[in-house]
Amino acid sequence: MMRKSTINRTTKFTLILFGIWPDVSCITFCRIFWFITITIVLLCHYLYFFTHYRYENVFNLMDCFSSFMGFLKLMIKVGFFWLNQRIFNEVLMMMAEDWNDCAKSDVEMQEAVNKAKTSNYVANAMITLHTVVPLFYGIAIVLANVDVADYTVYELPHIYKAVVPFINTQGTYTVVLVVELLHLILSSWGMGIINALLLILVLHVGGQINILCFWLAKLISQANTGKSVIIMMEKIIRKHQKIIYFTRNIESLYTLIAFIQFTSNTVMICLLGFLIVTALGNSDATEKIMRVISYYCVTNIEAFIFCYAGEYLMNQSRAIGLAAYNTTWYELEPKHSRILLFIILRAQKQLKLTVGKMTDLSLQCFATIMNSAGSYLSVLLAMQ
Repeated sequence: MMRKSTINRTTKFTLILFGIWPDVSCITFCRIFWFITITIVLLCHYLYFFTHYRYENVFNLMDCFSSFMGFLKLMIKVGFFWLNQRIFNEVLMMMAEDWNDCAKSDVEMQEAVNKAKTSNYVANAMITLHTVVPLFYGIAIVLANVDVADYTVYELPHIYKAVVPFINTQGTYTVVLVVELLHLILSSWGMGIINALLLILVLHVGGQINILCFWLAKLISQANTGKSVIIMMEKIIRKHQKIIYFTRNIESLYTLIAFIQFTSNTVMICLLGFLIVTALGNSDATEKIMRVISYYCVTNIEAFIFCYAGEYLMNQSRAIGLAAYNTTWYELEPKHSRILLFIILRAQKQLKLTVGKMTDLSLQCFATIMNSAGSYLSVLLAMQ
């Protein structure tokens, strides 16, 4: 069965789960559920940090702060999508229109299907990764089988940094741990799918740019067959304008999210690296490192996804100007070839994603994040 959308079922289901997908009956319930549960988790982390800050267990405090930052970042990302629901609806409508237009040509449909397949791999890979990582993070605590009746245990371990006073039986404790693990996995899905959605949208833009370049390459041959150059030029310009508007909507959705991502990931990469280094000398180093290393890898991948999406979009936008320049424009009448000049001039202003309208997302930006995190890590290790 041929695909009819760049967004696959996995992505759509997760967006419905977090109250982001439009025109769903349970959207209000989903939003209330996540707002309440994430607020409770953030409050538990805050209380844990406030009641344990005097202890010398730096690992648990840093772990608590890193987890707190992760849930806060998830709440902000989901909240931005809730507030910008109209823009996201426009993006979905434009994607549906692009697929309807592609149905008129086998070449265009093949390009759209190829991007949809790549998007499918990206979404499934992100969901798999964000299922495995929470399991690594919390499964050791679930399997530890700590006895509630053992009074030598000062504090029962939890996946979330929290103190739950109502636990008085082994069964209750096990249920609480399982609920914490399930909620962590679902929360991780939300974080991963919002990141994957950025790549999916950018890949869709890339496919539309490839179609535009195909039209430019075929411009002269269609003119030679007697088709109107003006009609084809108008079609190309409208397509270019639509790509620009679509990219601006992506920018509106993700620019503030990218800013939060840029600042928080620098801090989190630094803190998680600090946890890994400080855990090396402990007797339970293997357990601590396994608990942190997966979270550390996901945080790096998360930053890389945003920067790669910006780099990919800039590279693709350059192709429009090159495709217009590489056409045999000298075979056209002067009044027609001058139109190509405007396309080339507009293509020189590259499509891009920004970090809070301050700097462009690119691989150079990713190198800056890693460099800054390494510098802060050196300072923390020097202060230890």
